Amino acid sequence: MFTHMTVGANDIEASRKFYDAALGALGIPAGSDDDKGRVWWRTPRGAFAVCKPIDGEPACHANGGTIGFGARDADAVAAFHAAGVSAGGTAVEDPPGPRTGPFGTLNLAYLRDPSGNKICAMHRAG
Repeated sequence: MFTHMTVGANDIEASRKFYDAALGALGIPAGSDDDKGRVWWRTPRGAFAVCKPIDGEPACHANGGTIGFGARDADAVAAFHAAGVSAGGTAVEDPPGPRTGPFGTLNLAYLRDPSGNKICAMHRAG
């Protein structure tokens, strides 16, 4: 459904470090710069980027918004969380692990990036 997503960042290098670590734990290659100062992480199924807002205002997180990244297994979910915290992210919500709800059992880990954007790694068990 989605081709790409971007989030605002106030410190591009801190965001690069964070996302290279967290997304790298999911097997996504390191980000690359474009000529507009954005950093892109690409897969065959889509792309994710961080950039300074084009309106010149400070970046801020979307209150209530979350971007979810797919993980190959529960170990990758935990690795994403550990790598993200080590690279300047903040753990939020419950610790990484399984949660059972109306969509079955999901292995989830939530983080806030250096600019406050909320992200998640998810693996659907079974």
